[in-house]
Amino acid sequence: MDDATASPCLSDAVPVDMPWPTACTRRMPSRERRCFLLLQGPHGPFFDQLGAMLRQGGCDVWRVGFNAGDAMFWRRKSRYIPFQGRAEEWPDRFTQIITETGATDLVLYGDVRPIHATAIARAKARGLTIHVFEEGYMRPYWVTYERNGSNGHSRLMRTQITEMRAALAQSDEEAPLPPAHWGDMREHIFYGALYHWFVMALNGSYRNFKPHRDLSVFREFLLYLRTILTMPAMWILRVAATFRIHRGGYPYHVALLQLEHDPSVQRHSPFGSMNAFIETVVDGFARGAPAHHHLVFKAHPLEDGRINQRRAIKRAARACGIADRVHYLRGGKLAALLDSAHGAVTINSTAGQQVLWRGLPLKIFGRAVYGKPELVSAQPLANFFAHPDPPDMSAYRDYRRYLLETSQRPGGFYSARGRRQLLRDVVDLMLRAEDPYDALVGEPGTTARHLTLVGGARVSVAKS
Repeated sequence: MDDATASPCLSDAVPVDMPWPTACTRRMPSRERRCFLLLQGPHGPFFDQLGAMLRQGGCDVWRVGFNAGDAMFWRRKSRYIPFQGRAEEWPDRFTQIITETGATDLVLYGDVRPIHATAIARAKARGLTIHVFEEGYMRPYWVTYERNGSNGHSRLMRTQITEMRAALAQSDEEAPLPPAHWGDMREHIFYGALYHWFVMALNGSYRNFKPHRDLSVFREFLLYLRTILTMPAMWILRVAATFRIHRGGYPYHVALLQLEHDPSVQRHSPFGSMNAFIETVVDGFARGAPAHHHLVFKAHPLEDGRINQRRAIKRAARACGIADRVHYLRGGKLAALLDSAHGAVTINSTAGQQVLWRGLPLKIFGRAVYGKPELVSAQPLANFFAHPDPPDMSAYRDYRRYLLETSQRPGGFYSARGRRQLLRDVVDLMLRAEDPYDALVGEPGTTARHLTLVGGARVSVAKS
């Protein structure tokens, strides 16, 4: 069935910048033909390629764009719906778009930005299937695919380790080994800069667009550009700081910093800012840690300097009289840092998974999918720094295996190689009736299970 047959009232000649029709006589799709409506995705071409793969699978696919960046990364302009209205007009316009397109499925990246949260609520009321993509809970080389919500809204938040073990009892597969590389950080930064340049330079027809973050688009673009230009200098400083820490010979704990604008921090944590987290951690360390221990703050790999974390750390350390025992590391490989650490604290960073994988004690402050009593410490912060409780490694192995057999998919959003890997697997999951967690407990169907890495390539088998 071609597009003209599927959508007799919508012309393939509709240009991107024309207002979308206010009414349409298109009939609802048949039960055999699903219609996927995509909202905002990761920076770059992933959603465009995902839409193409869904069309090859016999589905109708539409994309709603909110700015020039969304438009530039979507090639099929006849299936692009520009939203150029004000924010208060979005809820009713979204409901109208569902009716006009006959959408059966909603696809988005992240579930808490306002336009997505509103769309999810309306879509659920209309009975649509909700597909949510996120950065991988088990980074570095996996991404997250879930139904209905992610992070603090994930089904994992309500699933106990005992339930995971019961589901795994029906599977005889082994968890895959972790890849030895990060994946696509350079591409992530590049596409972020390019996206914000499009929004800054070409957004004339989207004058009502407002970013979901506090900074202006121009400021976001400058931060991405500065990150790209200063990469060589940051690498030198990072290597020098890492060398000093490893050569210091002192026991140390790691504090995992996050991006202040990260939705997991904004919506699923008790802190209003990263500075507040820094002050809390330094105070707890000063009160509880042995006098010869040190504290290393590790910045997020995408930290762009919108807040001066180094200055905030120095100020907090001086106030507590431990300035010579507190260090800041901008970016770099987390694995080598954790290998010699005594434990770690974070709000709810996905990097906490790497801490647990090494069997290190972990203290968290926010809501996280790994925030299970068997895995994270419930000690007061000062007590944690004095004598941290380690995780139950048997429980963590089962937890990790459960995630890798359900919501964690091999691949990435930003590199060409990562997208190819992801698209081979995730489209089949999207077309299934049940979500990945139900599929594990014996629902009908077949899904690809990734097992291990052999010579850099992942070996998979199909499970019926």
